[in-house]
Amino acid sequence: MDKNTLIELVPHYIGMLILVFGILGIVQLSVGQVGFFVEFAIVVTIAVAYRPLVLRLGIAPSTWE
Repeated sequence: MDKNTLIELVPHYIGMLILVFGILGIVQLSVGQVGFFVEFAIVVTIAVAYRPLVLRLGIAPSTWE
């Protein structure tokens, strides 16, 4: 991978991490402590859904198109 591709992807990976921690925080505030497998399922769901959502919104990096 070249440097420009990595620079283009970094904001999306940071955004995905912020989204994961934000949703996990909201879940813990509203429901309370949840188990490891529930948190894992939330993280996997966000990771799988992020790319198609970003593509549909039209803000995906060129390497994902």
